[in-house]
Amino acid sequence: MAPKGKLIIIGGAINTGSFAETQFGLPQNMNFFERGILKRITTESLKGNDSRFEIMTTASLIPVKVGEEYIKAFAQLDVHNVGVMNIGSREEANKPEYAERIKLADVIIFTGGDQLRLTSIFGGTEIHRVLLDKYQNTEFVIAGTSAGAAASSKNMIYQGSSKDALLKGEVKITGGLGFIDDVIVDTHFVQRGRIGRLLYAAASNPGILGIGLGEDTGLYIQGNTMEAIGSGMVILVDGRHMADTNLTDVEMGQPVSIKNMIVHVMCDGDIYDLTNHQLVIHHPKVVPTE
Repeated sequence: MAPKGKLIIIGGAINTGSFAETQFGLPQNMNFFERGILKRITTESLKGNDSRFEIMTTASLIPVKVGEEYIKAFAQLDVHNVGVMNIGSREEANKPEYAERIKLADVIIFTGGDQLRLTSIFGGTEIHRVLLDKYQNTEFVIAGTSAGAAASSKNMIYQGSSKDALLKGEVKITGGLGFIDDVIVDTHFVQRGRIGRLLYAAASNPGILGIGLGEDTGLYIQGNTMEAIGSGMVILVDGRHMADTNLTDVEMGQPVSIKNMIVHVMCDGDIYDLTNHQLVIHHPKVVPTE
């Protein structure tokens, strides 16, 4: 059964102002972020501007600063019911008071940073259980940028250089937070040339759909439908019709061959159906200039 909640995953470099996300887990392009994706998150939440937002800064190395920046960004959209959870251990993630805050929230936002911190700290805890239950059964919004997006799926890429991604064993995959099944998400995708990471992930498990999120770009997911939002591109890698690969035959560290992998490119307004695996491209009307 499709979840009743909504998932918004963002590729990164969407900024609150002062610091580069690559260093601190903060985004970089404030106007788009607050006027675009942050606004969309607010619009999709149950009570709009009056919704209760909780910012989960666990992935970041500077959680207090990140939380402050998100509060400022929401304030510019006249959203003021915003809390910050600086949870840094599994012990904290099992505290009843944090679980109660999740139960009262309408929106949870996972910030950027290190996705392994998210899975190792939250996986199997009371907070994780409450998040999964609320997302499955209520009109709850979960959003994540960069690491927060990468950790959203059941399978998660956590390591692997772009230039060596198609060498056997270079890309490392583990379990994510499991808000969406049968996909795997990579972020900063276009800017860091990460197509090889998704090709490898899809070749090693052709039943999953690879999702590469460009910066300033996201996917709004409700039910079995994904809508591209933002200023950049989303790359989809579909391995279901892969004809052949030598992945199991070559030695570790050797190049991998792949035959007949399907790749789609999505931009703002395009829709992808996860049930029938069909992409519908949005054709905006061009206004002629005089």
